[in-house]
Amino acid sequence: MKILVLAWEFPPRIIGGIARHVAGLFPEIVRLGQAVHLLTVATENAPLYEVVDGIEVHRLAVPEQADFFKWVQSMNQQMVERGQKLTTEIAFDLIHAHDWLVGEGSITLAEKTQLPLVATIHATEYGRHNGIHTDSQRYVSSQERRLGGAARRVIVCSQYMLKEVERALGCPPTKVDVIYNGIKPDAPIPDFDRCQWRLQFAPPDYKIIYYVGRLAYEKGIFVLLNALPHVLAQMEGKVNCIIVGTGSAQEVLLKRQAEHLGISQKVIFTGFMPDRDLPKLRSVADCAVFPSLYEPFGIVALESFAAGVPVVVSDTGGLPEVVEDGVTGIVTRVNNAHSLAEGILQVLQNEALAQKLVLQAKAILDVKFNWYHLAQQTIETYHKCL
Repeated sequence: MKILVLAWEFPPRIIGGIARHVAGLFPEIVRLGQAVHLLTVATENAPLYEVVDGIEVHRLAVPEQADFFKWVQSMNQQMVERGQKLTTEIAFDLIHAHDWLVGEGSITLAEKTQLPLVATIHATEYGRHNGIHTDSQRYVSSQERRLGGAARRVIVCSQYMLKEVERALGCPPTKVDVIYNGIKPDAPIPDFDRCQWRLQFAPPDYKIIYYVGRLAYEKGIFVLLNALPHVLAQMEGKVNCIIVGTGSAQEVLLKRQAEHLGISQKVIFTGFMPDRDLPKLRSVADCAVFPSLYEPFGIVALESFAAGVPVVVSDTGGLPEVVEDGVTGIVTRVNNAHSLAEGILQVLQNEALAQKLVLQAKAILDVKFNWYHLAQQTIETYHKCL
């Protein structure tokens, strides 16, 4: 089987979770005997064409534009042009689109080539904003709905998302398959001075908690900040919180909030952290916290599972499907700072519980979240589509 994949991000261009999803899934699909060509956006320090883990990657140079939606339109036009050229050279069996950003190009290519279309919907605009409130949100939602309607099969990452695409996009459940996300194991961490590296974040007798991800409202970082005063009071102030991620507007608001709460000395905003340093951070941390208001799945929780860091999450979206309360992590009430604080304290004050959660979380990774098994499920979806 030959598959043409469209995704707007792919390593080393990493904006959100789609890049890691595509980079985890499709090498396993290649291992299972399928041929994969990927259309994506060019980035610095990456060639326009290369083979990565068996995937033939075609990167398109899309000029930056002030208007994001015009940039998306330009990207889709280029994907259609390159996709049509590739289909004259290669007898593809289907097209696989990842999210609304490549929806227009995917639908056009499917119509022009008469190839069946599979779409993975990673999130919805309705869910991100708890409804549709602005013209730009209406546009994105309409593109999601159009992609879901044009696709012969739709893939989502959780049972929660199955209900959401039915409610928000009108996708009948009969054409939707739930296939969880997985993770690729981190490469072994090179030798480094662990104690010295840890000191840049906290004194030796402090606990370290961290969040990693986009600094977006729906990630609920403000709830974590609201929870910190109670955590600090119970831990005699010996906790530092590391916030890893980018999002300039939200970062300004969050820093103001930390100052208002009197905890700015306890919160470190690192901005973007290179992939080579994230495993180091996890290796010195005591707790990972993901207090999302909206989260279709939560790959970051799996990454913490793999790194042996106990996880505290909110009970929203697909997170309770990933993290089992009291078994593989602590699940707290969404948008509830007191509940989140108590969950964090359970981990920080009970080392035996923390170790139990870590061991049980690692054990579940290969059972539910192994990319090879998830690739097999994806190929089953392709066969349904064909």
